[in-house]
Amino acid sequence: MSLKGKVILLTGGTGSFGEKFTEIVLKEHDPKAIRIFSRGELLQMQMAQRFNHDLRLRFFIGDVRDKERLHLAMNGVDIVVHAAALKQIPACEYNPFEAIQTNVMGAKNVIDAAMSRGVAKVMAISTDKAVNPVNLYGATKLCAEKLLVQGNSYTGDSGPLFGCVRYGNVIESRGSVFEVFKQQRENGKITVTDKRMTRFWLTIEQGVRFASVALKG
Repeated sequence: MSLKGKVILLTGGTGSFGEKFTEIVLKEHDPKAIRIFSRGELLQMQMAQRFNHDLRLRFFIGDVRDKERLHLAMNGVDIVVHAAALKQIPACEYNPFEAIQTNVMGAKNVIDAAMSRGVAKVMAISTDKAVNPVNLYGATKLCAEKLLVQGNSYTGDSGPLFGCVRYGNVIESRGSVFEVFKQQRENGKITVTDKRMTRFWLTIEQGVRFASVALKG
């Protein structure tokens, strides 16, 4: 699906992915509008300033836990990119109910609102930690993936097309362990929790471009 002339709703739009997605789509795909849906008014103001108050950007204060607000924000929307989530593993482990409310119930609210508003396509940003999850964050994202994929069974040919892409270890994304490694490098010692661990790295721009290809496919 071409993004040109489309109205896009981006949940969690002030995050690392959201800002880079907005930058690339505004510059290269000429959407009619991108609606930034997030909780942080300060981050929204800073993002508006960064993009020189581009008139194609709209800012909605809201939480994916609030189905009514999502329903309002999706009025006239063609495409939803769902990137809102609680992502820090220790925070999710310590606040499991909150992680479930945002990552699982929030995904359900996005699905319900998209179906009721007749959105054409919904793509959720998931994580490599959803593969055989060993922590609550990964488990909640796996659950969200299953909800989204199963959403296609409810819509058939008439409703939104639901899909997911999995994010990996993104260099210099907000809260990334990469920042810890950079700090540790100054001391000459990098901590590795398990020597069997392997990692692959990609930049924020690479991650966004991969997601954009999936979105247009």
